Amino acid sequence: MILASSSPQRQAILTQLGIGFEVVVPEIAEGVAGEPAEVVRENAERKAQTVAGQRPDANLVLGVDTAVAVGDELYGKPADESAARRMLRRLSGCEHRVLSGLCLIGGTARQSVVAITTVRFRSLSEPMLDWYLATGEWRGRAGGYAIQRRGAALVESVDGDYLNVVGLPVSALLTLAPQLLWDVTGAGN
Repeated sequence: MILASSSPQRQAILTQLGIGFEVVVPEIAEGVAGEPAEVVRENAERKAQTVAGQRPDANLVLGVDTAVAVGDELYGKPADESAARRMLRRLSGCEHRVLSGLCLIGGTARQSVVAITTVRFRSLSEPMLDWYLATGEWRGRAGGYAIQRRGAALVESVDGDYLNVVGLPVSALLTLAPQLLWDVTGAGN
């Protein structure tokens, strides 16, 4: 399988599951406006289609896109610390949704799904925001936090697939392709 993503979190999850893969990073401009579920689905499809077009020999290509949303407002990766602070202030004391679009292309078949996990943040004080921003974990993270690291301190509760918040919803992936676990070629061992 080819993972159309440079995300180290997605790579770590696939490795943890024993799924064999190689990484090919697509060069695309990601959509950032629109209904959140459609944005992540479309971005995932564009990533997978781009790599599948470059690598017609691939058995499977997986494209994934993750975003954080409050209502219909999308929060991608903050451009700088000031943007991360604004995002985290907006998420403070509130529920938000983490949405991941997945697209799996195998030959002429294409399957897509969107996974949604609800996360509730605790109310964040200024000292807590300062502490978290100083970690630098906000860089390159949708919503400006990494739940699998120190960002766990910001979270009050999670309803849904925790690994979706990390970057790859395993439940949705295995709904699309359960055979990835037993990979008949043996590459997943």
